[in-house]
Amino acid sequence: MATFIEQSSSKSKRLKLIRALILVLTAMGVFVALVLPLVLDAVALPLAVGDVAPRDLEAPYAIEYISEVRTEDARQNAELTADLVYTSADTSIAREEIDRLRGVFQYISTIRIDEHATAREKKLDLLALEDISLKDESISIILSLSDTQWETVQQESLSVLEQVMRNDIRQNNLASTQRSVPSRISLALTEIQAQLVTEMVIAFIVPNSLYSEDLTEANQKSASEAVEPIIQYYKAGERVVTNGQIITPANLEALENLGLIQSQDELTEYLGAGALTLILSLFLWLHFKYHPSIQLKDTRSLASTAIFFLIFLVGARLTIPNHLIIPYLYPLPAFGLLIATLFGADAAFALIFSMSILATYGISDAHTLTAYYLISSLIGILILGKAHQAWAFLKAGLAISLTGIAILVAFWLPFNAPDWVGIATLAGASAFNGIASTSLALLLQFFLAQILGIPTTLRLLEISRPDAPLLQLLLRAAPGTYQHSLQVANLAERAAENIGANALLVRVGALFHDVGKAENPFFFIENQPHGSINPHENLSPEESAEIIIRHVTDGVVLAKKYHLPHRITDFILEHHGSNITRYQYTLALREVEGDITKVDVEKFRYPGPAPQSRETALLMLADGTEAWTRAEQPQGEEELRTLVNKIIETIQKSGQLADTHLTLRDLALIKESFITTLRGTQHTRVKYPKNKEKSASNAVATKPSERKND
Repeated sequence: MATFIEQSSSKSKRLKLIRALILVLTAMGVFVALVLPLVLDAVALPLAVGDVAPRDLEAPYAIEYISEVRTEDARQNAELTADLVYTSADTSIAREEIDRLRGVFQYISTIRIDEHATAREKKLDLLALEDISLKDESISIILSLSDTQWETVQQESLSVLEQVMRNDIRQNNLASTQRSVPSRISLALTEIQAQLVTEMVIAFIVPNSLYSEDLTEANQKSASEAVEPIIQYYKAGERVVTNGQIITPANLEALENLGLIQSQDELTEYLGAGALTLILSLFLWLHFKYHPSIQLKDTRSLASTAIFFLIFLVGARLTIPNHLIIPYLYPLPAFGLLIATLFGADAAFALIFSMSILATYGISDAHTLTAYYLISSLIGILILGKAHQAWAFLKAGLAISLTGIAILVAFWLPFNAPDWVGIATLAGASAFNGIASTSLALLLQFFLAQILGIPTTLRLLEISRPDAPLLQLLLRAAPGTYQHSLQVANLAERAAENIGANALLVRVGALFHDVGKAENPFFFIENQPHGSINPHENLSPEESAEIIIRHVTDGVVLAKKYHLPHRITDFILEHHGSNITRYQYTLALREVEGDITKVDVEKFRYPGPAPQSRETALLMLADGTEAWTRAEQPQGEEELRTLVNKIIETIQKSGQLADTHLTLRDLALIKESFITTLRGTQHTRVKYPKNKEKSASNAVATKPSERKND
């Protein structure tokens, strides 16, 4: 056993090293694919803004793109011409100025009625006012006015100031507002009084609408955002830059979109490609670490996936750049459909997500193409489902075509000038994409499934037909085992549906899990005729265990001979895990009076490994439950429930489910499914009336027998 564990550990380390090497080589291939357009673009010139064009540069093909340079210039102009924003008239400022004017009037009134002050002293006091600087002439008028006239001046001044301060007064219109004061004074006042009111009011007019930097910035931003993206058009052969022309930022942008110019710093492009490669490599590594695909654990499958990933990516990087229609024809969704049929939708989602980003990296209008490839691929994968029929591929192709057209309507039509010929052309390209993708995926999955031994749905349906050669061999050589396999398949399939496992894979795996018994059928009790001699009675426990255990290795040999998928071989190897043949081991202990040191337990142990997936674990549970239920024949649901719970708990405690990702909820659902299914098979039948002349001895009573072998 120690040697087996060491060999298994060494093999596991070697497989991990190989998978790591595949990941590194794939990442290197992805990086090369990303920089491929840059390496192959030999016609580009190393130009920069301010350089002189060495020759006429013309558009090699028709193109339209959103000009970021022209759009940014237009937005800056809109921002510069946007109006400055001021706050509304602040009434608190108006009230403050009116209060100040009223205070000045009270002070002046106090001076006017001071009987002890001389005229000179009153004049000096009025000149000392801080809020207003009065003219000598105005002071003389103030002191000479009667009380009635002075009261009129006060009231008119306060009224005019209130009227003026109700309006928006800014620093730039302060002077014009002050000049408008005389026109607001009542005509009932004398000229001298009107001049005095004007002087008094003007001194207290201040800006009440202040400049708001935040509101102005918001207005400028709004004006900038209102500018629509500017689309630049070039027809094939149209001159972009003439010989001797100074390269402007807009010229540089056009030349870069047309692939006619090299970046001044190609190192940044290589760094960008490297960063994207590392990010997506990390994403895929984490995805498959926490969401492992059992099929991709096989080295050949992983290597094949990496090769096809690079083939599709390199093809995209060579055909998509600098073309208008070809990108929409390229059947990138075929890769997603291929992975979905071979390795499941979960793996396909992760890989097509990465593929869509990588294929369009650094390409003009990349956001439209990324959405086009990604969304159409995802919907195609969802529509394809488990691909039980070839019709599913046709539906997936139709979904890809319609989704592609919808993406064009959403991403292309609103931002480009109406061109119905161009729209019809792109719609036709999208329709072709769906057909080409499904046709290519269907063709590739057929050949790869045969080469790699991957259990695609169509392949599983093919080998599970009753007339399949290996099932026919099992039926003829070991009919009891065949019936047992059918019952286990029914038991496991229903439980798989309840926990969301691959029910079809579980059913087919269950049909073939005991196929090795066809090599020595009579050593297994279900194939022994009633009343026959059990051949194990003449064998030692070790010899008996060896024959029983051999049905696992014999099954693997038959699976390879009949070209069953490798995934089905896992069911054959793992359905007993690393358990021991308990009955024979117990007999061996009895022979040595219970001395465990005299019995080599490894001679009674199945080769394993323990189940590595939910599907193979389900088979182990269903196989044990069916066998023990058939042997014990529990009476009533309570006995049945007790037996099922005991079997599953025993397997769980033995550690055979440690690597299967089965949850406690899954186990609970499995128990209930087993009980429901077995309860349906243990139905009673109506007894037929017996003829009186029939002897009771003709009735056959079936007696439960102890399970002595698998």
